[in-house]
Amino acid sequence: MQTESTTGGVIRARLSLFAIVVIAGFSILFLYLFYLQVIRGREYRELSRNVASREITIPTQRGEIYDRHVDRPLVMNIEDFVLQLIPGQVTTDKRAYFERLAGVLGMSMKEFNQKVPPKMYNLFQPVEIKSGVSFENISYLAEHMDEFPGIVWSSTLKREYLGTGSLSHVIGYVGGIDESELELMYNLGYDRNSIIGKTGLEKQYDTQLRGKDGKRFRYVDVRERRVGRQAEEIPPVLGDHLVLTVDRDIQTLCEKSLGRRSGAAVVLKPATGEVLALVSMPAFDSNRILEKDYYDNLRLDPDNPLYNRAISPFPPASTFKAIMATATLQTNAFPPDKKIFCSGVIYIGDRAFHCWRKGGHGWLDLKGGVANSCNNYWQTVGVKYLGVENIVTYAKEYGLGEPTGIDLQGEKSGFVPSPEWKEDNERMPWLGGDTANLSIGQGYVTATPLQMANVVSMIVNNGTVYKPHLLKEIMDPKANGKVISSTEPVILRRSTIISPETFALVREAMREVVLSGTAHYVMTTPLVQVAGKTGTSELGPDKKDKTHEWFVGFAPYDAASSADQVVVVVFVENVPKNEWWAPRIANYIIHGIFGHKTFEEAEAQLGKLDWNEPRSGASSETRSEASSETEKPD
Repeated sequence: MQTESTTGGVIRARLSLFAIVVIAGFSILFLYLFYLQVIRGREYRELSRNVASREITIPTQRGEIYDRHVDRPLVMNIEDFVLQLIPGQVTTDKRAYFERLAGVLGMSMKEFNQKVPPKMYNLFQPVEIKSGVSFENISYLAEHMDEFPGIVWSSTLKREYLGTGSLSHVIGYVGGIDESELELMYNLGYDRNSIIGKTGLEKQYDTQLRGKDGKRFRYVDVRERRVGRQAEEIPPVLGDHLVLTVDRDIQTLCEKSLGRRSGAAVVLKPATGEVLALVSMPAFDSNRILEKDYYDNLRLDPDNPLYNRAISPFPPASTFKAIMATATLQTNAFPPDKKIFCSGVIYIGDRAFHCWRKGGHGWLDLKGGVANSCNNYWQTVGVKYLGVENIVTYAKEYGLGEPTGIDLQGEKSGFVPSPEWKEDNERMPWLGGDTANLSIGQGYVTATPLQMANVVSMIVNNGTVYKPHLLKEIMDPKANGKVISSTEPVILRRSTIISPETFALVREAMREVVLSGTAHYVMTTPLVQVAGKTGTSELGPDKKDKTHEWFVGFAPYDAASSADQVVVVVFVENVPKNEWWAPRIANYIIHGIFGHKTFEEAEAQLGKLDWNEPRSGASSETRSEASSETEKPD
């Protein structure tokens, strides 16, 4: 009995222990399930959802760009087809498949492999293959869907540039992001399908213009079939609109005035730094720039239409004499009413430096030296009285040698030489001939048309220069054009060494250029009083029949405030001698601006611009300025 009782007790004990183990096991399992489903359930549901979800980008709409009048866009968006591929869904021979698809799309395999490198072959996310796909290609692929697994397409918005021509240099263009750009911009929210600004304001303000793409999530099974609930969606954020300081009508006026000639024109408001026109010719069509053949033709064009001349440096030639006049007056290096005799040539060391007027100008004071653009007057003042140190100081005071900081990438700084620079870089001492060349804006010194516009602005504003800018306002596209931000005038520099009296005398001398000097016969507009300075630089012994020409000026001369004035700079590159293109073009631009006229209307009043001989009545000496204003080669 005791044995049976003992045996029964052992069995009950074992059963109890087993029950405890089972209960403990189920309790642990229950607690773990509770932990997984309740405590961490949300986390795991999200993880499961991510594994089973597919993300589709909803493209946003890039912001539009307007001129200062905001009446019609310069850049807008039009419908376009974009083709995408899900590489992981291609189960056949990928190389053969990709070659066939590239052939349909007119792409090289190099281009295709850049879009879909081998590391992406197993990706189940859509990858953009090509934008701007023709409707015919989309139709063909739709008819052969069974032969092209993984292909999807969508209708998106393509950039349309309504203001082409010279505005292409200002606005720029957009394109697909490349690998090097993606490495730099990935952390800013860009991906390999991003469309970004490549040049111009499209690049400068890409962050504001691009907006933010939306997302649509759909759930699929292991065979990529859609399952589950309705897709979740994050709507896109529209890009902001830009309003420029540019006046479309003035831009067109400048562009047509330059016509077939290579060069640049800048029109700005000196009281604010607003750029009303920034023209570089020849130009290009932003709508076609991504076409390989078109781009290759532009790149190989000897006239270099991709080069923005408005922000690129050239010798300023005799326009530099306005700076020379400022330095001479402010330092009292030479009395403004004292005269120097110009015989047509001076000798510095063993070199002869010729004036543009072969017979010389005779006796000239400072105002006459500016008005007649006398080389020998300024070479004498520069070498004997002013000195290179003062010339360099005042050139830099005006901002030469430094970028203006305009909101446009690619601006060059220009250059102001010095004796120290020449010794360090040329391994040669600075000579009197170098000072003579610098005194007439030749030699090593260079400046951009935009920098020369700032020089004139400083003269007009009695020493203050406002930073040039192209952006006027940023508008919210969702709030009926509500202004988000405006660009306020920013002082770029303010002279502390030049007096208002000096600037007044320089303005008077520039007015005399138009009244009786080198611009007298071509600056004919009756609508407004103009003041300015001409300049002509020779291109070397291999191009003796060609010159670069300048006109820098402002109007109205008699305005009560700089708020009512505009600065106009015209640079014309590589033109035949004796044709006076720069001041003639400036005459039409100024007439059009103050008469509110188109180029065609200005021509109707001033005469055809496309004439090759100087106007009747111009003296032979005045005509010769364009042919030999600078030093002749020894």
